[in-house]
Amino acid sequence: MSERIRRRRTRRSPLRRAALIGAALVVMGGLSAIAAPTVSSASPLPTEISTGQQIFTKNCSSCHGLNAQGVTVNGTVIGPNIQNAGAAAVSFQMSSGRMPMAGPQQQAQRKPNTFSPEEIKAVADYVGGLGKGPGIPNSSQYDPTGLTAEQIAKGGELFRTNCSACHNYAGKGGALSNGNYAPPLTGTGVTNEQIWEALRTGPQAMPVFSPSQLSDDDAKSIIAYLSSVNSAPESGYSLGGIGPVTEGAAAWIVGIGGLVGFALWIASRGARAR
Repeated sequence: MSERIRRRRTRRSPLRRAALIGAALVVMGGLSAIAAPTVSSASPLPTEISTGQQIFTKNCSSCHGLNAQGVTVNGTVIGPNIQNAGAAAVSFQMSSGRMPMAGPQQQAQRKPNTFSPEEIKAVADYVGGLGKGPGIPNSSQYDPTGLTAEQIAKGGELFRTNCSACHNYAGKGGALSNGNYAPPLTGTGVTNEQIWEALRTGPQAMPVFSPSQLSDDDAKSIIAYLSSVNSAPESGYSLGGIGPVTEGAAAWIVGIGGLVGFALWIASRGARAR
């Protein structure tokens, strides 16, 4: 083989290697594209869930964590884990204005709500999808329309048995231990849906009433009883409705004070001992 041919082949060999490598890359890329799983755009993440996650991240994650797993700082729970709280719990807390809270408090208080119904549902759906928990009810589960007087009376019995110890027999609320209180269940702003959600989720000190304890029919009867109480005209004096403090004061001042005054009057009118 002549020196000229050898040099020509030597010059061609790098070009051949580059061409072979390029062809191999093209073939491998085509095979990868064929073998890669197809990403379908037919079922994207629902818009309301995505919106709910954005609202949750902005307004709730500082206390409950980015994944709703809860936040604890130096052994103090800033916000509990709500992954299994359910959509109904979120709906109750947000619609009643209890959440978001300005900071950790002893008890969340009802206040004006700053979110639209669509935003509340979006956050509720997002949190509800993180775990297991009661969902937002439909109207057939809490609407008491059409219930008979007998069913309403049954609701009163159920309420007095299960709820009146904290909420008062007429749902006016009452004082609890450690500075807590049971909120009133009647009045402006308290909806039938919120009462159902509170029964099923047990906010804060309230126990959870599962369907095995109180069915949806029982819940509707209780709601109907509270509605009838709320619509009935008040009678007597509520003494401020703040519990046994005013009642005890009235008993001492009016009751015992009246008896003492009557006794003094009798003594002053009777014959004096000589």
